[in-house]
Order: sequence, then structure tokens, then C-alpha cells
Amino acid sequence: MSHNSSATTLSRPVISTKTSTGIWWGLLGVFAFSFTVPLTRVAVEGMSPLFIGAGRAVVAALLAALALGLTRQRFPRGRQWFRLAVVAGGIVAGFPLLTTFALTSTSASHGAVVIALLPVATATIAVIRGRERPRPLFWILTAVGVVAALVFALVQSGGFGSLHWADLLLLGAVLAAAIGYAEGGLLARELGAWQTISWALVVASPVMIVLTLVSLGSGMPAASPVQWLCFAYLGVVSMFLGFFAWYHGLAIGPMAQVSQIQLVQPVMSIAWAGLLLGEPMTWTTVVGGLAVILCAGAAVRVRLNPPSKS
Repeated sequence: MSHNSSATTLSRPVISTKTSTGIWWGLLGVFAFSFTVPLTRVAVEGMSPLFIGAGRAVVAALLAALALGLTRQRFPRGRQWFRLAVVAGGIVAGFPLLTTFALTSTSASHGAVVIALLPVATATIAVIRGRERPRPLFWILTAVGVVAALVFALVQSGGFGSLHWADLLLLGAVLAAAIGYAEGGLLARELGAWQTISWALVVASPVMIVLTLVSLGSGMPAASPVQWLCFAYLGVVSMFLGFFAWYHGLAIGPMAQVSQIQLVQPVMSIAWAGLLLGEPMTWTTVVGGLAVILCAGAAVRVRLNPPSKS
């Protein structure tokens, strides 16, 4: 059995130094990602969501192609191309585009709370991908976390009558990112951490270039220097460099433990939204965020601790 197989990871004690290294790399990636929602909220004030969502991927793809070419990386083989397409669909196209469109009509702190479902969504996809059979409590806590996020979204939308379209986009973004994270974490063990996101960006680049050109049909965005700086961060760090650390942490693993680091991301994002954007910290944001984070953390921990054998 290979050293990196999921069965090996679950059946043997995890070496503490290895786990610590993976967690620190994961934390660095999460810190980089925590600025994504607030800075996207700034950028959409001066640019179209399509330009931001697709253009940032084009910027990152150029850097990725340069890095792959200079280091003469071997090409992926066979089924790896399909798996890269899955990663690209989730984190290069799906998450950036859906969150950017959502943030045109909702606050960064609101978006951060809904996106707090990402850790449990990633753990769920990892369970399905790895054909695991977690305890029923895992699924119960997962359902409670989803309900908590939906209740929060409904309350902030003005009542229980309807779910705002922005919340549907955010939930779709969570699902897309979870698929991309889980598949990318596994693929990083075969291709390497930064190589995985780089190849995914290259795979998605033809579509992203076309979408960027479509967004420029009415001319270049009349954005401020600050908004262009935010766009640059989204392309260089959120879309590229942040994944170097994140996928490296997931590849070191254990993936389920490292993915728990995502639980601090919404807290950081809400803090940046308050500090950088001056968004108020309402009681619904605090309570909703805590409820989703606690449910997500409990669900992931239940998955990490299977029932003992008698």
C-alpha cells in the first residue's frame, strides 16, 4: 500500500511533526484566502463581476504557465487531465465567478458566514471521494450546519419568505470549491502542490480568456488604483500563490485535519471586512458565524474519530 493512500493515513498514527507542518502550510494558505471576499467586495465597485472572476484567472494562468515552463514540469498523464478539469471547474471558474457575482449585492461579512460551510463541504466531498462510511452523527452535524447557514441567510435577507439570489450563488460557490479542494488535495500528491493549481489554471485558461474578452466588450473598467490593487491581489495571491501553501498542506495531510484550518477563514474575513471596509459587526453575523463554524468543526472532528473497534 502506498504511503499516501487514505487507508494508510487512517490506520497508522500520524507523525506529529508531519501533521504540524501540514497545518502550518494550510494556515498560511487560509491567511492568504481570508482577504479574498473583502477585496472582491472592493473590486466590484469599479469592475464588472465577470471581468474580476475571469480576469483574475487569466492573470494567474499567465504566472502558472511561466512557472511550469521555466521549471520544465512534466505534463499530466491520462486521467489526470480530467481530474485537473474538475479542479479547474471548481476553484478556477466556479468559486471566483459565483462569489464575485454574489458580492455585488451582499456584504463581505455576510458572504464570509455562508462560505463558512466550506470546511464541512470539503470534508463531505472527501468522504464521498474516498468512499468512507462515517458515523451517522457526521451527517447530522453536516445537515445542522447547512440549516444554520440557510437560516442566517434568510434572516439577513429580511425574513423566511425567500432566499436571496446572492445566497444561492454563495452556496453554489461553496460546493464548487469543496469539489476543487478535495480533488486538488489528492492530485497534489501525484503532481505536486503548486503544479496542481498551475496545471488547473492552464486547463481553464481558454475559457477564462474568452470570458475576459467578453467582459471587455464595453471597454476597460474605470476602476480606481485601490480597486486595481485588489484585482491584482485576487489574481496573484488568491488565485495562484495562496494555493501553493494550501495544496502543499493538504498534500502533507492528513487532509481532513488540515482542512479544519478553514474554520478560521470566515473569522479572519469578517475581521478584515470590519477593519478594511468598515462593515458593522451585527449580532446576527456573530451568532450565525459561530453556529456555522461550530457545526462545521464538530462534523469534521466526528469524521476524524471513527468509532473504536471492540
